[in-house]
Amino acid sequence: MAIEKLTASKVARISKPGKYGDGNGLYLQVTKTLVKSWVFRFQMNGIEHYMGLGPLHAVNIREAREEAHKIRACLVRKIDPFQYRKTIVAMNKSNNKHDKTFDECVIEYIAHHKHGWKNIKHLKQWENSLRTYASPYIGKMFVRTMTTAHVLEILEPIWATKTETASRLRERIERVLSWAAVCGYREGDNPARWNGHLQELLPKPSRIKIICHHPSIPYQEIGEFFRRLNAQKNIGARALEFTILTACRTSEALYARWQEIDFQQRIWIIPGERTKNRRPHRVPLTDAALKILHALQGEHPDWVFPNRERNRPNHESIMLDLLRKMNRFDITVHGFRSTFRVWAAEKGYPRELAELALAHKLASVVEEAYQRSDLFERRRVLMQDWSDWCVCISSA
Repeated sequence: MAIEKLTASKVARISKPGKYGDGNGLYLQVTKTLVKSWVFRFQMNGIEHYMGLGPLHAVNIREAREEAHKIRACLVRKIDPFQYRKTIVAMNKSNNKHDKTFDECVIEYIAHHKHGWKNIKHLKQWENSLRTYASPYIGKMFVRTMTTAHVLEILEPIWATKTETASRLRERIERVLSWAAVCGYREGDNPARWNGHLQELLPKPSRIKIICHHPSIPYQEIGEFFRRLNAQKNIGARALEFTILTACRTSEALYARWQEIDFQQRIWIIPGERTKNRRPHRVPLTDAALKILHALQGEHPDWVFPNRERNRPNHESIMLDLLRKMNRFDITVHGFRSTFRVWAAEKGYPRELAELALAHKLASVVEEAYQRSDLFERRRVLMQDWSDWCVCISSA
C-alpha cells in the first residue's frame, strides 16, 4: 500500500464528501457538510475498527500521521489502541491538572476584567465574539498547545470580509493568551500578537477595511429635524434632544444621573468610567439643555432618563427606535456628533475646540502635552451657539 498519498494542499482542496486514504490505515473523512477529520482503520481480533484522531482544524496532517504510527505500534505489540488511549488521557489529566482550556481562560479573564469595563455591552461583545469565532476552533484546547496556525485558522476566513470584527477578535485572543501566560498556563511567544508576527502574515486592517461613517444629517437640516423631534412627547425624544445639544455619546446621555448635574454652575460632569477615553468630561449646559433637565426633575430620584417600568436607565435602542418611528432610516444617533463636527468646522471654530467638545483625544501626544486645559469657557460659547442653531432656527 502506498504511503503518504495526501498532502496539506490536497487536503485543503478536497471539497467532496467521502474517505480519502493517506496510506496504512489513515484516512481523511469528509462529511456531507464538508467537515474534515482524521480516522484510522485497523483490524483487531478479526473485527474492523475505526478510531477518530481529531478534526482537521485541530490536528494537521503531520500530527495525524504521528498518531497513526502510535496506533500501528500498539497493534504490533498486541495492545488494544482504545485502552492505550484511555491510559494516555488519564495520565495527561493527572500530569496537566493545572492546565486550562482556552474557553476556561476566557471565562476567568472576563471575570477578572469586567468590572473595569464601561458597560454590559462591552462584556457581551467580548463573550459573543469569542464564542462565535474562536471557541469552535480552540475552545477545548489547552492554551499551552496553541500555535500561530490555530490563530490563523480563526482569523483568515473573516479577515477580509469582517475586518473590524476580526481585528478586535485577534486583540481579544492576544489578551486572553497574555493573561494565561502570566498565570502560568502557557509559555513562549503569544501567537496572536500583531507587531512583528501576524502583521507579516495578514494584510494591515486599514488597507482592506471599508470605512463606513455613521449616517448623519446635514447641519443645514437640523432645525427642521428639531422641530419634528420636539413634537414627540416621550422621554426618548427628550433624551435624543439632550444628546444632540451636548454632542455626547448615546450611553453617556442615557446613563446620566442627577448627581452629575450642577444646575448652579450649569455643568454636567460625565465620570471617567463612562467615557471612551476613561477621563471625566465636563459638558457645559446650554439654555435648551437645562430646559430639558428641569422638565424631567422628579421623574426619578437617580436616573435622568429612566425606564420607569424597570427602575433603570433606558436601553440604548430607545433613541434609534424613535428615529425609525420618525421615518428617519437614513441617520443614526451617533451621526449627530458628525453633524455637530461639520457645523463647527463650517462656522470657523478651532479644531481643538470641537474635538474637546466631542471628548476626542487630540491628534498628537505633543499637542496633548501642551494643551492641558479643556477650554471649558470657550466650549460654553461653542455649545450655546450650537444649541441656538438647533433650536432657534427650528422655531424660526
